[in-house]
Amino acid sequence: MADGPYCVIGAGPAGLAAAHYLTKSTDCATVVLEGDPQVGGLSRTVEHKGFRCDIGGHRFFTKSQEVERLWREVLPSDFLRRPRLSRIYYRGKFFNYPIRLGNALAGLGPWEGLQVLASFGKARLSPTHPELSFEDWVSNRFGYRLYSMFFRTYTEKLWGIRGTDLSADWAAQRIRNLDLSRTLLNAMGIGRGKQVASLIDEFDYPRLGPGQMYEGMAEQCVSRGGKLLLRHRVAGLRHENGRVVALEVDTPDGRLELDAGKVVSTMPLNEVVQRMNPLPSPDVLEAAGGLTYRSIMTVNLMLDRAETVPDTWVYLHAPEVLAGRLQLYKNWSPEMVPDPRFSSLGLEYFATEGDSLWSNSDRSLLEIGKKDLSKLGLAKGSEVFDGFVTRYPKAYPVYNDGYQGRVDVLRSYLAQFSNLECAGRYGQFRYNNMDHSIMTGMLAARRLCGEQCDPWGVNSEGEYLEQR
Repeated sequence: MADGPYCVIGAGPAGLAAAHYLTKSTDCATVVLEGDPQVGGLSRTVEHKGFRCDIGGHRFFTKSQEVERLWREVLPSDFLRRPRLSRIYYRGKFFNYPIRLGNALAGLGPWEGLQVLASFGKARLSPTHPELSFEDWVSNRFGYRLYSMFFRTYTEKLWGIRGTDLSADWAAQRIRNLDLSRTLLNAMGIGRGKQVASLIDEFDYPRLGPGQMYEGMAEQCVSRGGKLLLRHRVAGLRHENGRVVALEVDTPDGRLELDAGKVVSTMPLNEVVQRMNPLPSPDVLEAAGGLTYRSIMTVNLMLDRAETVPDTWVYLHAPEVLAGRLQLYKNWSPEMVPDPRFSSLGLEYFATEGDSLWSNSDRSLLEIGKKDLSKLGLAKGSEVFDGFVTRYPKAYPVYNDGYQGRVDVLRSYLAQFSNLECAGRYGQFRYNNMDHSIMTGMLAARRLCGEQCDPWGVNSEGEYLEQR
């Protein structure tokens, strides 16, 4: 090994998967650097007075035997098998998701249902070509009317841009192989032997939330001799002759420089480029500056009632509320609450760092959450006895026009560094699910150890494993 330890930037799913592989499969010194005071990244679980809350919902489902083995190794007896119940809230009603014909027609009414089918028929006879935007992609497969009901509002809340400005790549990755004709046939009992590939009926979930997995993974890494340094944020990557030779790290005690032998980076792809020392050329920096992210704020409310609705999560396609999605934590695991008399939920708000929504105080966001909850009719404000807000910046890479060309420029630049690999949702600027991020971390570590593999090939082809 060259001159320093294996350094893993970030203690989220991808970073910890890389560190887990390195500490288990090699005798290399391994250091994990995490800027936050807690491991897990976007998949952490936050505890507040005995209530455990996620940052978004995190389903443990994979077709990768290797990822499955890792999960079972870390938590051999702590998984719960959960049914998938997720619905769409629209026009004051709940609609099954995935869409079921009888349920949709009953909720929309026969006239609206006929218009949906007519719109679908029109899209099949005269589709939009070329498919450039999210709106094009979904409308071609579902019809514009169903797109406007069950896709547009939530998607535009999430991304902060119109469906016409969001790349079709996002739809192709996230709702691949789901089309209305097959959904309608399945709903009517025809062709049931051929399931819609991107949907699952149940999944696993740690009894104490996803953070339990990553806390356990971190503990195992440390027990094998790895170092985990929290509140250590990488501010610079010093390089010479096509190698990263040291990391400049901001710590609670000031800045230090850490020699680097080989590096797995899960920090945002544009940031790793912007923090190179010396800096890359202006055209590479321009490409890095053109990549954007959306951030998530979760308003977590504790309720003096045992239950609200049976869903694990609900998509809020209701323009009258600012929240985009609702998480029902107790329905994921009863141990997410300290007392069965109580329940809790999380209203998710999507923002861009620095915009008006992001700039709200926690107190203001709690009031917004209570008002949205009242508008949804799920609980009375008087039943909310406590609450807190979590914020996670840069949670979602935005697939806007031209993003792929910018990513290609950054990948080409970073390819010159022989001892650096990028992994994870942020490290590859790819809207991965958890299992895909974990796999990229494993492969990044293997590649640095000399194995011929491609971390960037994960989830680039084949069927997507989960839906939204």
